[in-house]
Amino acid sequence: MELLSSLFFVIAPLCSPIAWAQKPVPEFKDYPANGIYQGTNAPIISLTKNDRMYRTRLSNAAKEKPNFAGHYIITAWGCGASCLMGAAIDAKTGKVHWWDFSVCCWDESVEDPINFRLDSSLIVFSGLRNEKGSKGQYYYKIEHGKFIQIRR
Repeated sequence: MELLSSLFFVIAPLCSPIAWAQKPVPEFKDYPANGIYQGTNAPIISLTKNDRMYRTRLSNAAKEKPNFAGHYIITAWGCGASCLMGAAIDAKTGKVHWWDFSVCCWDESVEDPINFRLDSSLIVFSGLRNEKGSKGQYYYKIEHGKFIQIRR
């Protein structure tokens, strides 16, 4: 009887709805953009060393229409075998906002290791960040030009 009583105190908390509750996987619709920018794109403002180093790549991308979070232009390029780095360019201001990691080593089943939408501030990176840790999907939102991790 004592064993049964002990098992109850171990198993009961695990059966609680709170113990099983898990944050749902973020969806694009849960992070709507604040309108879609229709104006003329601002020229790139090159302030950082990275901005200057990738000036041609960024300048070419800045000519495109926004494709992320209403007024940003996501651009990415290779940084090695199965490796991508990149940034978001604010079409309104020309300011470049870098995500602070590379993405690599995504699974073969992944069609695009960086997923985003024009009408959403959510961006999903698949694979390894900076070639470290474990593979997975990393969910971020952009807020005031900063990439904020929501979930792994």
